[in-house]
Amino acid sequence: MAESQYGFPTEVLSLPSNGLIYSEDSPLRSGNVDVKYMTAKEEDILTSQNLIEQGVVITKLLESVIANPKVKLDDMLIGDKNAIMIGTRILGYGANYEITLVDPDTQERVEYTVDLSKLNNKKIDESIYENGNLFSFELPNSKRVVEFKLLTHGDEKEVDKKLKDYEKVEKLTGISYELTTRLKHQIQSVDGNKDQKFIDNFVDNEFLALDTRAYRKYVSDISPDIDLTFEYTSQKGNKHTLDIPLGIDFFWPAADK
Repeated sequence: MAESQYGFPTEVLSLPSNGLIYSEDSPLRSGNVDVKYMTAKEEDILTSQNLIEQGVVITKLLESVIANPKVKLDDMLIGDKNAIMIGTRILGYGANYEITLVDPDTQERVEYTVDLSKLNNKKIDESIYENGNLFSFELPNSKRVVEFKLLTHGDEKEVDKKLKDYEKVEKLTGISYELTTRLKHQIQSVDGNKDQKFIDNFVDNEFLALDTRAYRKYVSDISPDIDLTFEYTSQKGNKHTLDIPLGIDFFWPAADK
């Protein structure tokens, strides 16, 4: 822990994207973010019932620990934000994350400790980022060409805002609009047509299910992120790859001690 240019101790965290997706003038282009150590101020954020109820407590926490005021969380890719969250947890409360899991073989509840310091970034092909945050994918069935971007934290906030507008309709119809809403925010053009109404109609009426599945897999494959899985050996000796639960307990147990 060393004093930094900001007047308080910080650590440098690496972004899974290596900064390649951001513009040349973005402070995120360096591929690193300076993060301050959590203090009582951040614990106030973590224990704020108001922020918890609003569902913004993690956002407020990350905004608080990012040291450089020029770095905006809204500009950060979701995978990069995940890496900052993991790094902040390690700096604040250590790498050991105690969870309760269900053994895949015995279905028994098991107490288990995940070592967050052993998580790795997804391997990425840096050559596909030559155009920054703009990608092209030819749909395997319709052969139509879709240009899209990877969503940032700010984009996800816009998606969530839109979904709230649909809540009344969803209650009446029982249909979730999450997938189509996210696709409409991701896709920048279809066969070169950038008109939003055209894109919306394509998503609602022309985006074939088989093409949608292939597209979403491609987006997942190229999205920089931290690998949020761990290897678990069951009580019967079998190895399983499990997802790390990132619910409310990720920070709160340590904050309650």
